[in-house]
This record gives sequence, C-alpha cells and structure tokens, in this order.
Amino acid sequence: MSMTVTAPEIVGGPSLPQERRLVTSIPGPLSEQWIARKQAAVSSGVGTMMPVYAVAAGGGVIVDVDGNSLIDLGSGIAVTNVGNADPHVTAAVIEQVQRFTHTCFTITPYDGYVEVAEALNRLTPGDHAKRTALFNSGAEAVENAIKIARYFTGKSAVVAFDHGYHGRTNLTMGLTAKAMPYKAGFGPFAPDIYRAPMSYPFRDGLSGAEAAERAIHMMERQIGADRIAAIIIEPIQGEGGFVVPAKGFLPALQAWANANGVVFIADEVQTGFARTGQMFASEDEGIVPDLITLAKGIAGGLPLAAVTGRAEIMDAPHAGGLGGTYGGNPIATAAALGALAAYDEHDLLGRARELEAIILAELTALQQQDARIGDIRGRGAMMAIELVDADGKPDAALTGRVAKHCHNAGVIVLTCGTDGNVIRLLPPLSISDELLREGIGVIGEALAANAA
Repeated sequence: MSMTVTAPEIVGGPSLPQERRLVTSIPGPLSEQWIARKQAAVSSGVGTMMPVYAVAAGGGVIVDVDGNSLIDLGSGIAVTNVGNADPHVTAAVIEQVQRFTHTCFTITPYDGYVEVAEALNRLTPGDHAKRTALFNSGAEAVENAIKIARYFTGKSAVVAFDHGYHGRTNLTMGLTAKAMPYKAGFGPFAPDIYRAPMSYPFRDGLSGAEAAERAIHMMERQIGADRIAAIIIEPIQGEGGFVVPAKGFLPALQAWANANGVVFIADEVQTGFARTGQMFASEDEGIVPDLITLAKGIAGGLPLAAVTGRAEIMDAPHAGGLGGTYGGNPIATAAALGALAAYDEHDLLGRARELEAIILAELTALQQQDARIGDIRGRGAMMAIELVDADGKPDAALTGRVAKHCHNAGVIVLTCGTDGNVIRLLPPLSISDELLREGIGVIGEALAANAA
C-alpha cells in the first residue's frame, strides 16, 4: 500500500496559526485513507472519537492531515496542559534523547528521576516528609498506590466511589464504576473492592456533611473500618462526569480515614498540574492526602506517572517491591522537568482561573437560553455541562448529537458521565481567549441545531 502524504512541512507548537479552519469536510480524504488503514491494522477494540489524523498541534489547535485546523477543547484528555510541543518540553526531550534514551532506573539510575521526585515531594499538598515512585500511566500509579496502602496497613479492603474512574487494568477496572466501555466482558476483577456513594450535588441535593455521613455509614456497616486499607477518590471526578463533591465531603472523609488507620488516596491523574486553577485539586479544601496519584499533565504529553506520599507509607514496601522497566524513563522525566518550568514561567495556575471565568460566563449565557443544560460545574479549565431532557433525566442521545455536530464543525469536545450525558471542556492552558469563546459558541450552535 502506498504511503499517505502527511504534510511534513507543518510544524507544531505555539507558532501554529491559532484559528479554526475547515478546508475539507470532516473527515477529509486523507484522513479517510488512514481510517481504512487503521481498520485493517489496529484492533477494533481500540476506538477513536475524532475521524481525523493529526499532523501538528500547539496553542489551542490541532491540525489534521488534510489541513483542517481544529479547536482543541480536550488536551488529549487533560494531558497537554502546557500546550502541545511546548518549547520547554521539546528542548528538554531533545537534549535528553541525544544523551541516552533508557537504562532502567532500577538498574542504572539517573538524575532526572530523582529531580522529578524531589519536585513532586515539594509541590504536592502537605509539608510532611514524602517519597515518590515513578511509573508509566495513571492506572499503573493507582495500582501501585493500592499495593503500597495494603502493604503498609496489612489490610486488604479498598473503597472507591460511585461514578469514579481509575483505569483499565484488572485492579483499576474493579475500582472504576462505569461498565461500558471499560469493564464489560473483561471480568472477573480483583477482589475486596467496595463502592461507596459519591457526593453529587446536582442529583442528590445533600450537603457535604450529609453525603459524607452516608458514605461513612456504608463503609462502617458493610465493610468495617478494621478491614479497610484505603479509600481512593478523585477530588473532582473525571470520566464519571466532572462531579464536584459538595463542600465538606472530602475533609470529612479524610478525617474519618485518619482516625481509623485508613490510607486516604487522592487520584489526581486528571485534576493535577494546574488543571483546576490550583496545582492540585485537593488544595481547594486543604486536603492533605496520604498518597496522591499523578499522571496526564505531568510531562507535557510523554508517558509518566507517579505516586507521592507520606514517607512512612511509601517506604513500607521491601526494596524491589516497586518499579518497572520503563517507570520514570529518562526522556519522560526530562519532559516533566520542562513542563514544570512552563507551569511556573507562564503562570498557568493563573491562566486556568482566567479560562474558568470565560467558560463559566459563556456556559451560563447558554444555560439561560436552554433549560437542557441542567448543570454547569467544575473548576479552572476543567468544566462541564450536564444535559437533561424535559423531565430532568440524563439525555445521552442529545449529548452524542451535540458532540458530533461540534466535531464536524472543527471543535474537539469530549463526553463523559456514567450516563453519557456530560460534555466536558479541557482546553490546553495555552489556548487563546478568542479560540475558547469560539469553541463554546459552536457548542451553542450545536444545541440550537438539536432543539427539541
């Protein structure tokens, strides 16, 4: 089969023209060629949302092989927080790849791993002594956090929460709430995993204290505090629908965990690294996790993850009990150090709060015109709308039509939620105000085009 020309003259990064530009329909003819090749070569279990093939990205746009320039409101699922091909990241990667690409830290260690660990120990919530271990993905970080908590406590039960998402490995599928597409047909799952009710203000109407009392009652009566090694929770749920728990819910859970010898794990894989207007979402209510799991925005697009936590917990496993061939790869750790420099130099914490103000204003204006927007929620550049029908019930069909309209119009939006009725906005923090407003305007056009 002849190779498709993929416009190699296009260079990504912040210098890309920051505009929505459609020169073909979506997908264009070259993307259609790649779709056919994908179907012939790649497992059909690997789905794709957008029917386009990217050749460049930067700022707030992704350019496809046909020359279409799409507004990026997804950031590769909250990964390219600093923007695609950020100069700090690319320079660090180029320098490292020219020195060496791999030795395996557990065989011949190198400085980048240690420097990233030092940075995470410094940046994560709490001023206690900390340790860090590096891995490849969010799921791997979560799985190792559970291993560490079980080793430290000598207990086995783990509690996750309704609507939560923690990964696709066997253990993390057990923690994840949503069956399709993540769990269906892949069981049985790891044992001794339990699910507690989440605080979901839009649906349950409970205060944070009330919701915490409900969850704690379930844990004490149905499991027993003396059996629980850890509870794991996303401070703002990601795939579950960007659910923001009511104020007081997280502090009450942490206080209960601390009082009962239960390791409190904050899964900040999606919320971490300036995404919510704070470096970590736990900071909003002063939560200090015992362990925190990190990935996605940590390294500007390269695969890296971490577990950071209290020294006495992290140091509990025997030497050699944690690790892996690629965990903390030198190229990924170099990228992470570059990304951390970008967060500081560009004040991306402040930028996330600026984006929140724009998103909230634009979405509120849409909600005033359209009662199908049942809820607007989130923080920083992690915002969402929950779409409902005339009876206030989740409307997944409408959500799918709105997303498809946006995709065809050159705007990348993601859906989520246990009921599939939430549109989430995760723009790179490098997006311009103008592109962001234009992208949200297309969501408004999509809603209008799908009026009842």
